[in-house]
Amino acid sequence: MDKIDNLDRKILSILSLNARIPFKDVAAECGVSRAAIHQRVQHLIKNGVITGSGFDVNPKALGYTTCTYVGINLERGSMYKKVVERLANIPEIVECHFTTGSYTMLLKLYAKDNEQLMDLLNNQLQTIPGVVSTETLISLEQSIKREIPVKVE
Repeated sequence: MDKIDNLDRKILSILSLNARIPFKDVAAECGVSRAAIHQRVQHLIKNGVITGSGFDVNPKALGYTTCTYVGINLERGSMYKKVVERLANIPEIVECHFTTGSYTMLLKLYAKDNEQLMDLLNNQLQTIPGVVSTETLISLEQSIKREIPVKVE
């Protein structure tokens, strides 16, 4: 990954607050041309600094009222990739992390209700070969959601 300079940081700072802002507005705020902003953003995407853009869909608007974190312990850590292949087929799982600490893996998933959550746990997650145990933590409220801050020097 190439080193990013202060202009890149300023662009990232602006876009992280509003990814839909027109490039002409970013250019005006940065004091450069719109073409320069476009070129910089394309470079940041190509180099993996910007990894995505889009809309955040509120899961509750689709009927998913229960946000849950599930800690999974595997028989062996080396089984991780095979388990991830199975987890990728469960659309309610929105994040999966290979972790240190109490769990081998940590998942974030959404369920429409407790009945669906129980089905996901008992009939889908716990039946995957290599899964030894799970622990479920239900999120009561999401208080903070943001991108990592980009400091402009």
